[in-house]
Amino acid sequence: MQRSVAEEAIDCPFCGENLTVLIDLSVESQSYIEDCQVCCRPMQLSYAIIDEDTVNVEIDCAS
Repeated sequence: MQRSVAEEAIDCPFCGENLTVLIDLSVESQSYIEDCQVCCRPMQLSYAIIDEDTVNVEIDCAS
């Protein structure tokens, strides 16, 4: 059975807090804004699924 979501650990670009985000594996690549769960500042998350076990996640400050 194929997974539909994956958990990925990231660090907030503002406060540096380690967070976990859910990645929708049914979408090959995506970019969206999500607020940090600690400092509430907006982060730009972009990801691309490389293969079944590898997801490339990039985090930046949202403008």
